[in-house]
Amino acid sequence: MDQDNLVHNNGQDNVKRQRAWLGVNCLGMMLTLAATVAPAATASPSVHSPSAAEGTAERTFREAALPVLPRSRPGIEDLPPLRPLFPASAEVRLVLKLKERRLYVFQGEAIKASFPVAVGKPGWETPTGSFQVTAMLRNPGWTNPFTGEVMAPGADNPLGERWIGFWTDGLNDIGFHGTPNRESIGQAASHGCVRMFNEHIRQLFEWVDLGTSVTVEP
Repeated sequence: MDQDNLVHNNGQDNVKRQRAWLGVNCLGMMLTLAATVAPAATASPSVHSPSAAEGTAERTFREAALPVLPRSRPGIEDLPPLRPLFPASAEVRLVLKLKERRLYVFQGEAIKASFPVAVGKPGWETPTGSFQVTAMLRNPGWTNPFTGEVMAPGADNPLGERWIGFWTDGLNDIGFHGTPNRESIGQAASHGCVRMFNEHIRQLFEWVDLGTSVTVEP
């Protein structure tokens, strides 16, 4: 074999050996890479249990991420406080029975109270019928219908401490009123008005109003 062929053959052998070495080296790198990656790809999944510090940090992050809502939205008025609903009170009405010389105070169909009274004497009878309260006065003055004398409010005033009018002919008036003449209660002693004890007329005054029904029976 001549020198050129020897050099040529040696050169081919070197190339073959280099290729073989590269193949083996590459194969080794591939096997090493496969050995490194495969366990992570084929390993069974596992559940990670966070530590107490990790859990606290996660909760803090979630709470910080949540928006803070105002207690009341702007532009919306607060609702008014609830109030209990009670049934309306039954209407008060007055029934005066002349023969009994007694006034009955009804609330609805029930008798709320009754009071002894003095009524008109013969010739000055208290008118019967259906009326309404038309005037109410505290500590009224009095004008004598016969002499025109005016008496100021006070302990001796014939109308006592309260006046509750329910009848008029345009000149004279009739109503419930107090009296300093306590012994006349229960009698037919007035000029048509209905006399009551002062303590009773004060109480009645608080129960009635303008327009309260008044029925006068014989």
